[in-house]
Amino acid sequence: MNKKQTYLLALLSALLLWLAWPPMPFTAPLLLIGLVPLFIALDNIAKSDVKKAGRKIFLTAGLTFLIWNTASIYWVFNAISAYNGWETAIPVSLIPYGLGALLMTFAFWLYYRLGKYVSKTLAYVGLVSFYIALEYLQQTWDLAFPWMTLGNGLASMHQLAQWYDYTGVYGGSLWILLSNILAFEAYKKLKSENGYQKLRPILVWVLIVIIPAGISLSKYYTATQQGTPSNVVVVQPNIDPYQKLENIPTSEQISILTHLSDSVGQTNTEYFIWPETAIPNYADEDRIRSNPDFISLQNFLSKYKNGTLVTGIETIKIYPDKKTVSAKHYPDQGFYLDNFNTAMQVENSANVQFYHKSKLVPGAEKMPFPKVFSFMDGVFSQLGGSVSGWGWQEEPSVLYAQSGIGVAPVICYESLWGDWIGKSVKSGAQFIAIITNDGWWGNTSGKDQHEMYAKLRAIETHRDVARSANTGISCFINQRGDVVKRTQWWTRTALKADINLNDEITFYVKSGDVIAKLLSALAILIALIIPYKKWVGKSAQKG
Repeated sequence: MNKKQTYLLALLSALLLWLAWPPMPFTAPLLLIGLVPLFIALDNIAKSDVKKAGRKIFLTAGLTFLIWNTASIYWVFNAISAYNGWETAIPVSLIPYGLGALLMTFAFWLYYRLGKYVSKTLAYVGLVSFYIALEYLQQTWDLAFPWMTLGNGLASMHQLAQWYDYTGVYGGSLWILLSNILAFEAYKKLKSENGYQKLRPILVWVLIVIIPAGISLSKYYTATQQGTPSNVVVVQPNIDPYQKLENIPTSEQISILTHLSDSVGQTNTEYFIWPETAIPNYADEDRIRSNPDFISLQNFLSKYKNGTLVTGIETIKIYPDKKTVSAKHYPDQGFYLDNFNTAMQVENSANVQFYHKSKLVPGAEKMPFPKVFSFMDGVFSQLGGSVSGWGWQEEPSVLYAQSGIGVAPVICYESLWGDWIGKSVKSGAQFIAIITNDGWWGNTSGKDQHEMYAKLRAIETHRDVARSANTGISCFINQRGDVVKRTQWWTRTALKADINLNDEITFYVKSGDVIAKLLSALAILIALIIPYKKWVGKSAQKG
């Protein structure tokens, strides 16, 4: 196989993976074979006598993953270029395009290195472990961007992901990787064997595909919605995100939100959900009850006896000393200050609750590894900032209404963290409220992917989702991941629905991302085989 054929196979894998990725409809099953052309290309390189085969393996896999990532999250460029221009957006966009691709490529390179020392079966175990461990790293470290976790790919055909209530998205990643490995082995046998030996691996692959799919479809068509009904309203004010923070008075925005809420609210409405930063006013949390905007919200709620409002708002907290790593010093005023991207709950009482966005976008909202760079805080304070940007909280929250209803507040990008949301559910949340502002990305597939990923959170937790997005897409999602009502993009509107408040705790909520954690530990152990065989084993042979 020549160099051109090798790269064509790598490009074919990138194309198949992109075609399979949300928001493409009905193509998700392509994920189950999308890596096969890449496996063929890498196998031919490994078996050839080409010099620096490891380098060629890395470049070939890197081509697949870079193209797939870039084609799927091209919209990142839109958000960056809107504020900074295309000259800045191009190099900055290469970070999210390239970093995830680099980690995926590294998993395949480790698989090649491991395969030189161990059996094929153990090498495949290593590949699955390496890949999922690096996906988990993409979720847990300070450069987190778990958008392209393989298991997310089933969001466009959530009927196939119903068993995520046991495994979460990493169960999906495991299924997709196993399917591709077995499909590749079946392809090789088809070319080299005769009779039953040719058919056996095909049958094994078919079973690996059909059994999980069959279980999922059975769960989907037999599922019933659990819990008690509650009337909820989600509002989509459709305020241009590039105008709302500076050019439109907060009072005018609140007027739009209350008018939309009243247009569909009814006497038994229990929750109103407004989007991320719906109130673009840095409100002091310790003085919130005297804040004019807060008073306006309570006046609005007075018409709804059992009504509770969850709204996005920008808030601050002031400290006499540096209480948190994110606090910024204002020496002229003699205090430290944290600013938060907040979900605030307001009700017909003096009670008010806050949740601070915790999964912050690296770079845009938080400098990665702020504790490591804390020694530079003095430098950043001279520039009016800090080493960390926005403040955050360490654990998820449940916001409780007077009636006892518990809601899991989820702000924007946080909806990618199933385990994080699961902790709120485990602590008592009966439904999930996602508040977001996807207008930064424009009318791209980014907003559609973000909405579809919310289906997976509903399946994992068996919780209804009420999603309020500033410019769209706002929707209601039931416990099996069906979107039961949704808005159009870039329209000013509100929706109401009777959702189900559920108290059931799924296995996934109890156990979290146990698959990823176990495979991460296994990946470390298996990776140690490579230096052991290379150095210790070689020394033993010489001895």
